[in-house]
Amino acid sequence: MTWTSLAEAAVAVLATAEPAGKVELTEMAATAWRAETIRSLGAVRPPDRPARPARPQTLPPNRMPKRRLGGAGGRIAMLHALAHIELNAIDLAWDIIARFATPDLPRAFLDDWVVVAQEEARHFTALDELLGELGSAYGALPAHDGLWEAAQKTSDDLLARLAIVPMTLEARALDTAPATIARLAAAGETAIVSVLEKILEDEISHVEAGVRWFRHLCETTGLDPARHYQAIAGAHFTKGLKAPFNRAACDRAGFPPAYYEPLAVD
Repeated sequence: MTWTSLAEAAVAVLATAEPAGKVELTEMAATAWRAETIRSLGAVRPPDRPARPARPQTLPPNRMPKRRLGGAGGRIAMLHALAHIELNAIDLAWDIIARFATPDLPRAFLDDWVVVAQEEARHFTALDELLGELGSAYGALPAHDGLWEAAQKTSDDLLARLAIVPMTLEARALDTAPATIARLAAAGETAIVSVLEKILEDEISHVEAGVRWFRHLCETTGLDPARHYQAIAGAHFTKGLKAPFNRAACDRAGFPPAYYEPLAVD
């Protein structure tokens, strides 16, 4: 596969329905970008929605079956939900490039989201392999479309996309993952724990990328980053942001509590 621009590669990933193909193209595009086989950003309009496989069935978030962590069924449900998030995250990273990147942004912006896309692809693969070891696979259970709904609501504003996706939704995973990892570790699920610990470590850097570029864009347009984040997040999450927060992980991501703590609810 040869692409003339990074935007063309991004749209090729977005237009690929099967997860294995999406992962393969992501690896190819990231390798080509780093090797400078692809040199330019280009301009190719992304689809309104990425291509998706026939399965899983997608349901509204409020119709998703409740899952419990205990037992093999609970492990499968948890891993499937995480795999679905990671598949969406691959597309979200490429969508940022294709939809929002412009020649006046630093190359480092593109570098960051290429790395994010590649890491999300590797997360998906690791989770799908764990599902296989449990006798299941991605697509076996229903999933919700909440992440892409958030993407659609921020499709015309890069600052809003950064505030809602990496800085709020991905940051929420930093809050919830440690307790899940601890429970699995106590149950002796060392293979799952190893994968989730790697994902958590990478997600810190993904939140960091979101904060870095949100702050950069705010500062170049004369906006106060903390106040603008609160305005965007408050408009999208009218009931506030669920506390407690993983302050240590947010600090490592360069995400100051002054941004999110004013929106905290118990």
